[in-house]
Amino acid sequence: MMLIGVDPHKTTHTVTAVEPDRDREVNSIRIDATLADYRRMLAWAAQWPDRRWAIENAEGLGRHLASWLLARGEPVVDVSSAATARVRQLSRGGGHKNDRVDAAAAACVAALQGDARALEPEGAADALALLDERRTNLAQARVRAVNQLHALLRALLAGGAPRDLSAAKAAALLRSIRPAGHAERIRKDLAGDLVTEIRSLDTKLKANAKAMADLVTEAASTLPSTPGIGPVTAARIIGRTGKSSRFPTAAAFASYAGVAPIEIASADRARHRLSRSGDRQLNSALHTVAITQIRMSGSLGNIYYKNKIAEGKTPREAQRCLKRRLADHIWRTMVRDERHRSRTGPGGHSGATLTSSAADPTPTIGSSDKSLPRPAATDPTTRTMTP
Repeated sequence: MMLIGVDPHKTTHTVTAVEPDRDREVNSIRIDATLADYRRMLAWAAQWPDRRWAIENAEGLGRHLASWLLARGEPVVDVSSAATARVRQLSRGGGHKNDRVDAAAAACVAALQGDARALEPEGAADALALLDERRTNLAQARVRAVNQLHALLRALLAGGAPRDLSAAKAAALLRSIRPAGHAERIRKDLAGDLVTEIRSLDTKLKANAKAMADLVTEAASTLPSTPGIGPVTAARIIGRTGKSSRFPTAAAFASYAGVAPIEIASADRARHRLSRSGDRQLNSALHTVAITQIRMSGSLGNIYYKNKIAEGKTPREAQRCLKRRLADHIWRTMVRDERHRSRTGPGGHSGATLTSSAADPTPTIGSSDKSLPRPAATDPTTRTMTP
């Protein structure tokens, strides 16, 4: 096995081949950060058929090169800058920094198998994250356009336009307006431009939702089978979570999503406050699911919410409890889907150890309303509750 360390910079990359058994530098080249030089580097590395790439800061300056190599089937590991700094301090160079030493240090760290993290090619989760970010930008642009249109229509119509304004309603209103003077004519023209822009954004949002639904189906996700989770919400959850098995427990996922309450203990009194940390976009998706289930009369989420209200919790506290339960259920569902893909579909990683209870028929087994430092014991009083 030949280890090829890479020290990436914005415009150039230094690449060094190291024999891990002998801890000896074999060869080194410097390339420009261009696709042509990427191909030249790969041709240079072809002299070692059994090789692995170790890229310093592979999620920063080395992100593009790492993605390019992974897409071509090359094994790549990420090495932190702190790890290469430690190796450099212990090297014969006395801690002196240069690109060639850094590249070799990255390869040496990878050989130790302690500070290197294996990377995987981009998959459905990465694609869904891109679509979700695009949808957020499109939705924000539409809100701005509708607000601008409302402002213009308030000056053109007595009482303005209705709040639930669509492009079709705005176009019908504009057809009834007969402008008098230059200012009114310009307002009507600008309003017409905004109607066209809103229609274009609506078309793009519809295409975005279809692309999300297609990818969620292709990924064989069962999240849409949960009440309150549609393809768009499922896409956001998957995109923001990534590989679900990276969370060892449902409690770890809940903490990442910011739905695990934080305990505050003082003297003999202990209480829990709302967490403000975690991925707020993922938290928002869970909030949407919780609100939807609460409004679905007769649903298990609605029943659970009412039971919490009957226990004396406030509506907001009961809502937080439901979000915590949903986080457990969603994590277990995603882990179960990941296991299924690893057995049956391409892109799976057989042999992964997923220490969860995702196979349980009741997703909320072992969950809790409070933040948990470890997997919780089964709660028999909520065994039949499935959000």
